[in-house]
Amino acid sequence: MEITFHGAAQTVTGSQHLLTVNGARVLLDCGLYQGARAEAMIRNRTFLFDPAKLDAVVLSHAHIDHSGNLPSLAKKGYRGPIYATPATRDLCQHMLRDSARIQESDVEFYNRHAARRGEPANATALYTEADAQAALELFTTRPLKQSFEVVPGVVATYYEAGHMLGSAMVVLDIEDAKAGRQYRLAFSGDIGRLNMPILRDPTFLSDVDYVIMESTYGTKTHRPPEAAADEFRALVQETVARGGKIIVPAFAVGRSQEIVYHLNKMILAGEIPAIPVFVDSPLAVNASDVFKAHVELFDEETRATLLNNGGAFGFTSLRYTRSVEESKAINDQKGPLVIISASGMCESGRILHHLRNNISNPRNTVLIVSWQAPHTLGRRIADRTPEVKIFGEMYKLRAQVATINGMSGHAGCDLLIRWATALKPRAKSVFLVHGEPESSAALAESLKGEGMSGVYAPRLHETIEV
Repeated sequence: MEITFHGAAQTVTGSQHLLTVNGARVLLDCGLYQGARAEAMIRNRTFLFDPAKLDAVVLSHAHIDHSGNLPSLAKKGYRGPIYATPATRDLCQHMLRDSARIQESDVEFYNRHAARRGEPANATALYTEADAQAALELFTTRPLKQSFEVVPGVVATYYEAGHMLGSAMVVLDIEDAKAGRQYRLAFSGDIGRLNMPILRDPTFLSDVDYVIMESTYGTKTHRPPEAAADEFRALVQETVARGGKIIVPAFAVGRSQEIVYHLNKMILAGEIPAIPVFVDSPLAVNASDVFKAHVELFDEETRATLLNNGGAFGFTSLRYTRSVEESKAINDQKGPLVIISASGMCESGRILHHLRNNISNPRNTVLIVSWQAPHTLGRRIADRTPEVKIFGEMYKLRAQVATINGMSGHAGCDLLIRWATALKPRAKSVFLVHGEPESSAALAESLKGEGMSGVYAPRLHETIEV
């Protein structure tokens, strides 16, 4: 078997790992690369393999950096199955269409403003909503812990990853005809955290020979979730006291529901007044409906909250906005209030309009609650860059910027080490992906210090024979 790391190698986004075994080609994930615009355009539009010759895709979860380029795959001729858990399929039904609409809308907006500036107005969308629909028609669902044949000689099983609703680790039992041997390969996807709101804890695997493992936080240990919740409460209280707006760039699926969950608990406890909370994302509205449809994936605390309080994702002062008119009307509202909007890295969508309207007011707070890829607007804001460009125009960053890393849905380095060392002594090789070079290098050193061998961070497009 050969593994070619076509994405998320020496970086975090754009998950895409190609397996070639028994004459078949299986792709693990097909995510969008998010980074410098010019580089992202080239990476996302170019496959270094023929999509029409793929035999199967196995998807770990619905986040756009793992699923977001599936429409391009279909656009370029892929017609095989896309395996996913039921919740992942249900989320992708909304997320991929939304991704296409956002790209088409942003291109239209950019071209219109470019024309006004006398610049070329010839930008094109990566893919259309029709391309997204073509990909969605290829989805085939499989539940957790139920084995299924991907291609002859390769049997897959999904296990709970605890990262987002429906997220899964993939274990592949492989009969390698050419090598004349059997072995197990695990793909961690994104590993979640312990004791987080809403989701169950991630699975600790064992009896695996080779591992493709994420390393996003290879250098950082998160604070306990309770400490992050305390900091979030204090920031909300401070901003409310000065009459400001709290702008939260958040992934529409997962992080948005978690923020709403925390705000609901604060209001119920009387820790903050029942201020308006806007979830300004049609996708987040749809995603919340998917969450409600999959309560079997919730942890016990969340199920109890749903039972006792009528819902963790809906309360009196909460408003879900779908239309453009509703979104624009939010800017006429006086603070204090909370606006939760996508995308989480501020690269597209309605969050750009809210930042443009609020980022220069010192009473406001921009709250960063997730990892920000280099060269994204979210990273520039998190780094407190004095001026940032939004839709081609410069804006002064005068709002307070607060970063709460403890709300991340990714395991910190301590849990990554614990998860990997649970694979001893059988694991022969660990391929570290989904991490910046310093994170992967730090985690590799930590795992070697724990007595693990064969730990390696592959380069982009590197092929390794197993």
